[in-house]
Amino acid sequence: MSDLSALSPRLTPEKARMLSPLELAFVGDSVHALLVRTRLAGRDFRVHDMHLDAARAVSAVEQSRALLRLFPHLTAEEADVARRGRNAHAHHAAPKSASYREYAGATGLEALLGYLFLTGNMDRLLEIEKIMDSEDPENAKNRIEGDPRHPYPRP
Repeated sequence: MSDLSALSPRLTPEKARMLSPLELAFVGDSVHALLVRTRLAGRDFRVHDMHLDAARAVSAVEQSRALLRLFPHLTAEEADVARRGRNAHAHHAAPKSASYREYAGATGLEALLGYLFLTGNMDRLLEIEKIMDSEDPENAKNRIEGDPRHPYPRP
């Protein structure tokens, strides 16, 4: 999977931060889809089943949940990129299958993945994909609700 680094333009973190969060999310959406599909391709499933699993994994709802699970594992810089992406205002409505909040969370995750890819930080990108794939959603939800870095703090 480290061959993916050959595709990255390897921007400096400063240059990558100058891109809009929506530009980072545009790249991150493709990166996430490629990583999910690559992981699924190694399994002995029918193509239709792999497609359904991939569609579920890259849905706005699941990406938003993944961001919630990731926040405790992010560096301050990564959390900042994810928050910028989450707070960016896309000029279109959220899909019918997700709430605005879920769509915003998905955009935050995609911005983070785009940032890591564009800066050539493939090891961290793969580490984050592994965390997203392995975390138990209920344990993560219970653990992060009191965390001040939680992206959706309770009022």
